[in-house]
Amino acid sequence: MADIELIITNATIVQPLSLPATASDILPNTDIAISGGKIYLLGQNLSSLFPTAPTLSADGAYVLPGGVDSHVHLQQDNSPTGDTWETGTRSAIAGGTTTVLAFASQKRTDGSLFPVVEEYHRRASGNAFCDYGFHLILSNPTEKILAEELPVLVKEEGISSVKLYMTYQPMRLRDSELLDVMGTTRSLGMTTMIHAENADMIDWMTKRLESQGRTEPYAHALARPNIAEDEATYRALSLAELADVPILIVHMSSSVAAKHVRRAQTKLLPVHAETCPHYLFFTSEKLKGEDFRGAMCVCSPALRESPMDLKAMWDGLVNGTFTTFSSDHAPSKYIFLPSLLHQLPTVAPTRFDHQLGKKKGTSSFTQIPNGLPGLETRMPSLFCAGVLTGRLSVQKFVELTASNPAKLYGLSDRKGTIAPGYDADLVIWYPTAEQAEAMQAGSSSRVTMKSFQLKNEMLHHDIDYTPFEGMEFTNWPRYTILRGKLVWDRDGGGVIGGKGDGGYLKRGMSTLSRPRGVFVNDFDPYQ
Repeated sequence: MADIELIITNATIVQPLSLPATASDILPNTDIAISGGKIYLLGQNLSSLFPTAPTLSADGAYVLPGGVDSHVHLQQDNSPTGDTWETGTRSAIAGGTTTVLAFASQKRTDGSLFPVVEEYHRRASGNAFCDYGFHLILSNPTEKILAEELPVLVKEEGISSVKLYMTYQPMRLRDSELLDVMGTTRSLGMTTMIHAENADMIDWMTKRLESQGRTEPYAHALARPNIAEDEATYRALSLAELADVPILIVHMSSSVAAKHVRRAQTKLLPVHAETCPHYLFFTSEKLKGEDFRGAMCVCSPALRESPMDLKAMWDGLVNGTFTTFSSDHAPSKYIFLPSLLHQLPTVAPTRFDHQLGKKKGTSSFTQIPNGLPGLETRMPSLFCAGVLTGRLSVQKFVELTASNPAKLYGLSDRKGTIAPGYDADLVIWYPTAEQAEAMQAGSSSRVTMKSFQLKNEMLHHDIDYTPFEGMEFTNWPRYTILRGKLVWDRDGGGVIGGKGDGGYLKRGMSTLSRPRGVFVNDFDPYQ
């Protein structure tokens, strides 16, 4: 008989939404037996089968797959953040995320990807509190890299995704370069992520705003209007259709751009999209304020002016337009300035008052580092404002935050699902009032969580602000379990895991995306 390391008792297990929904999506009063870091058995009264195994009661609360945050920036050269692998992943487990996919970023001057990947392995190895993998950011996709290096990295390193930029001069690719990369990623079965904004539109608007003296943080939103995202999204979809390659449009914020994606999906094109917490909750009003404090919420794409864009993002989560819900944790995505390049260390602390942070040394929105912290608040914000309000089903929550990113990025064999054989990555929430009442015997006063207003000092990142400051949370992960190990106990010490608990994930091909097969390709692994 297996050596059972832990039994989670009295769990309300939630699985991804089936179509049509079935009773099997939610399993109340279920126990989870864990062995060897894997889920061994689901059932009832498992403690009677394994009487010597330690137990942890969920008190009837939701037990969900550990979160998979598939869009995280940590300790990048060309996008330095205030979070190292240690502090960023520590923050992740405190918010219920057990897997992060971050970026190994190629610079324009890098002629090979191998040293890039080796360096990012060095930074992450032994420092992560949760499991992790890499996407590649390609900014210099030479013929040699595409023909000789990417196949090796897919096979040997299990890096099965790339990110491409249509904006930011240090990383921007021309349409022909995008097509070249797409041809290779299609043949290798890689997932292609695209940051879709029209760079020329943004540059044109920026010059005119500066000439009129509009340099305050709010002008950032004026310089990056919806139409810049709308046009680039449509163009990216057109390029992908031509190349017959599955793509994912990252961090979408515009209702019109989301409609472009939705129309492509109705044509059965292999198109996916993601949105992020800040595009659900904040408008460009957050960029206003005295003492340059609006700079804290500068990100790209910019926060939108109309609440209708926020509603469209919520609608896209519900109706399936968005495949994943990611943090885009990037509190210091820096816009390069030639005058500052010599000052830029490998890791620049993201402090609001740091010389390379959001405020100091900046007199114009063009110099404000782009990006927001959000790794720890990603799951709680959506759970509270979505699941607990009835705006989003708990099954759809699981799909967006765990199971879909696992499928999309080649982890569907071990992450994102609560089933025997999968990694025992679990997040246990506090019981809702209804769940606590069902437990009877006054347990509601013992295990329900009292709502609170978030303060930045409650979080575990290394950033001195959060855009969610003051937001009321009615629930939060009570426990986080990584491969069978309790690493977060909100009421019993907080973070009790350690750096090095997390391991590198060698990923396979996506099980969610497939080319349509319009073109015959002898090297196509899907044929």
